[in-house]
Amino acid sequence: MQGNSLQNSTRLGTIDIHFTTTAVHGTLILERELEEAELTKLIEQIDEDLVLSADMPRDDFLVSVYVGRDVGFYSDEYFAGEGERGADLSDEDEV
Repeated sequence: MQGNSLQNSTRLGTIDIHFTTTAVHGTLILERELEEAELTKLIEQIDEDLVLSADMPRDDFLVSVYVGRDVGFYSDEYFAGEGERGADLSDEDEV
């Protein structure tokens, strides 16, 4: 689920889900803040649509929620092209 709104197709953010033997861990990154009720409803929908549909036993669904914005999408192809242009960070630059 690419963080779809409950009412329409407006993108809200992204979710990464990781299954372990006892719990399911989710990292939800929202592109804007939501009211607590909206957030709870979204997490419940993610649980019903994605986590429970995986049909894996679990004791808990643990979700970390962050608010941020998309600044780009990068791939090996992008970095191969960057090397040709010489966009290096100096040793003093922090990542």
